[in-house]
Amino acid sequence: MSTEMTPAQTLREENRRNRDRYGITAWFYDLLDAPWERQYRKWRPKLVGDLHGEVLEAGVGTGRNLKYYPSHVKLTALDFSPAMLRHASRRRSGAACSVRLLQDDASDMTTVEPGRYDWVVATFLCCVLPEGLQTQAIAQFERVLKPGGKFRLLEMVYSKDPVLRRRQEFFAPFVEKVYGARFDRDTHRHLSNHSGLRITAQTFIKHDTYLLIEGEKVDFSSKDKASGGGPRE
Repeated sequence: MSTEMTPAQTLREENRRNRDRYGITAWFYDLLDAPWERQYRKWRPKLVGDLHGEVLEAGVGTGRNLKYYPSHVKLTALDFSPAMLRHASRRRSGAACSVRLLQDDASDMTTVEPGRYDWVVATFLCCVLPEGLQTQAIAQFERVLKPGGKFRLLEMVYSKDPVLRRRQEFFAPFVEKVYGARFDRDTHRHLSNHSGLRITAQTFIKHDTYLLIEGEKVDFSSKDKASGGGPRE
């Protein structure tokens, strides 16, 4: 179970800054995340425990999800940060499924085959990606999914509750400095702009800040067959 690396120069410039940031943050990432992990670990079985087939986790981080995947899953766990992947590599010994670790940029995925995956999963990836790379990353999700394949994205957004919103705004500079994350990424809008992906459900799993977006890749071949489309002689 080796970790496959891609050259650092393949990273987009915006993500290169984030990669450098995580080269430092990785040293104390789990310690910083410890207060939140007390709730995240309750969610993780529901996020990945029912998955099957070939699964791509984009932005695996330190590998907190790994032990919750079912044994029959074939998992590719991708991250752009070699420092974060080193932590994930230590955690994969606790995984019940097979795990391939891959260093690559989620907005590029030069090493990932098209149409391979039954599922794409990401927890707090899009809120870390720079705004200019949101569309590119979502296009990659579409590219690597099989027709009819599904995605599940967990993101953080600003609350409409004034008290909670003020608390988020207070922590926002720290969150962006340490994690590169923001609460104002509009992942739903970017997904909606991709005709090849369809959102099937949106659920807040805590307050109105932790947003779970689920959907699937449109199987245009099935639509054509159902409508009698396709080439004719």
